Amino acid sequence: MNKATETKILEMLPYRRPFMFVDGLIDADSSCFEGHYTFKEDEFFYEGHFPGRPVTPGVILIETMAQIGLVSYGIYLLMKEQYEFNDGMTPVFTSSNVEFLRPVYPGDWVKVTSKKEFFRLGKLKCKVEMSDKNGAFVSKGYLSGIFLRS
Repeated sequence: MNKATETKILEMLPYRRPFMFVDGLIDADSSCFEGHYTFKEDEFFYEGHFPGRPVTPGVILIETMAQIGLVSYGIYLLMKEQYEFNDGMTPVFTSSNVEFLRPVYPGDWVKVTSKKEFFRLGKLKCKVEMSDKNGAFVSKGYLSGIFLRS
């Protein structure tokens, strides 16, 4: 993926800190998409999950998978189809079926790989996998969403 495309997608994401879980995008084509994130040691959720032995909540792992593998990928696909993704378009998360295979701790780097199952009429379903820096799977499953015009 070229830097201009990555920058444009990152700017279009409807998230900001402290609830943005995308550091960068690695690769993209019409059937596969990859991005990464490092969980910072001072993330807001670690203080209460779990005190003294923090672990990234599963819901945050799903959110990270969705921000990279569904929303970022959907923006990329819409751009390829020459749609204008703008403030009037809202990504809506519709379903998830994800299994967790190992914990993610503060400071861990993860890569999300998303493979398109289908994309039509603004609806996207993907097989999404999250792996650690050694390539071991952290979680995997299916995510779906739709991009609505408001």
